[in-house]
Amino acid sequence: MIDRARLEAVNAKVHAFVEFDEGARYGEGPLDDLTLGVKANVAVRGLKWTGGMGHRREVRAGADAPVVAALRAAGMAVLGTLNMHEAALGATTDNAFYGRTLNPHRDGCTPGGSSGGSGAAAAAGLCDVALGTDTLGSIRIPAAYCGAYGLKPTHGAVPDEGLLFLRPEWDVIGPLAMDLGKLERVWRVMSPGSSTDTRPFERLLVLDGLCGVQCQSGVLAGYDRARAAIGLPLQGLQLPGALTALRVSALTLAVEYLRLTMRESLDAASAELRSVMTAVEKHQPDQELLQSMAAMLHRALGEDAVLLTPTTPHAAFLHGTRPPASQADFTAPASVAGLPALAVPAGRDADGLPVSVQLVGPRGSEMRLIALARRIEPALGGAIFPSS
Repeated sequence: MIDRARLEAVNAKVHAFVEFDEGARYGEGPLDDLTLGVKANVAVRGLKWTGGMGHRREVRAGADAPVVAALRAAGMAVLGTLNMHEAALGATTDNAFYGRTLNPHRDGCTPGGSSGGSGAAAAAGLCDVALGTDTLGSIRIPAAYCGAYGLKPTHGAVPDEGLLFLRPEWDVIGPLAMDLGKLERVWRVMSPGSSTDTRPFERLLVLDGLCGVQCQSGVLAGYDRARAAIGLPLQGLQLPGALTALRVSALTLAVEYLRLTMRESLDAASAELRSVMTAVEKHQPDQELLQSMAAMLHRALGEDAVLLTPTTPHAAFLHGTRPPASQADFTAPASVAGLPALAVPAGRDADGLPVSVQLVGPRGSEMRLIALARRIEPALGGAIFPSS
């Protein structure tokens, strides 16, 4: 039985869902005990399919995206659609058209983005699993800020029909959850043809000096705990170029595609989105850096290594403050390489906010990443639930 009164009451505090499906119900199948929330840029039949953009506020999806259809057919109750950063270009989920989503861990703080509604819904217990999308970190950043697990799949592992793209060669649909077992069950249905290999990794890669990215002390403490818990032989890795340069190059290409897809609708975008697009477009993308980064990561990982980084350099910050420019520095490399990555909760900082680490593996190694996360979960403490 779906407790609609509870959903409405909890959602009123965090504003994670932007639309509930009044006809939502459980079906029959292997996931018939789980509820699902879906980011608003993924089609859910009969519900508004906005991508967080004002000019699409009256667009309704005629059919489920294939991934939603598969989860519905497996018995999940699809509760509705989740708030997101406008056009998926940003990581605060303070949306000029659909409102501000709050982090359940701290009133006034961002849940991250662009899948901020997905992270907040999972952490607040509004749904068992939330679907997000990830271009350069948009699943993993909200998972980090909200204390959840967040899986960015290998590019192409999940059907992407019914997704409003930000950059097609990087965009993926993936799950966020507070329970690793539930995330795994949903993953198996989302990508039935993917590898079931759970063999352990043999080598642990770490970035030399974290590539100069400045991290908060609580983040570094969680990173050190994870490194000790994994306990594999360490291999330092030097990346070809600064992570900042990689992030800016990738953002420039994302904005280039967004401008093409919005075309006549740009005037309907918020002033903030237009300002961000204008600022990013002043840069020239370094295609050689993007290609060399992807190739180097594939070579370094081989078939037997996992890369460990912080997920974000910092914990969640207050809405209305300037977002840290480095939010996606650690998440962008796996995206441009098309590699799977899993955000794993790694405890709290001194202020009580969640911190997170990221595991990046070879193509098709999602189940191996989940198995490793399960092994180190006792040392890291598992999902981080709001204290009140």
